[in-house]
Amino acid sequence: QLQLVESGGGLVQPGGSLRLSCAASGFSLRLYGIAWFRQAPGKEREGVSCISISGDDKYYADSVIGRFTISRDNAKNTVYLQMNNLKPEDTALYKCAATHYFCSGYASYHDEYDYWGQGTQVTVSS
Repeated sequence: QLQLVESGGGLVQPGGSLRLSCAASGFSLRLYGIAWFRQAPGKEREGVSCISISGDDKYYADSVIGRFTISRDNAKNTVYLQMNNLKPEDTALYKCAATHYFCSGYASYHDEYDYWGQGTQVTVSS
């Protein structure tokens, strides 16, 4: 079965850290740019970050610059999102998606994603 599976979410206090993983099953992630999105209840989906196929190009939403870091390990067929200094406004369901398109437009893509994961919940609260 071809799918993406996210993990690593949970409940964390403000200022804490989490590392999300996006693992591919049934296909190779090395052929895709991988993006992270999040959606909080009652809010629109937001593009958080994207990493290119080579890993050389990385994009971040303004709200996470300096706090989040995206990386990929093609040998493990996994992309990571390291999230530091988490804030309550980071609370959301986080999903990863795979695309053949350039990361530069990742936040506005809709049909350009070939695979989506089911998501992992991140809750930042004291």
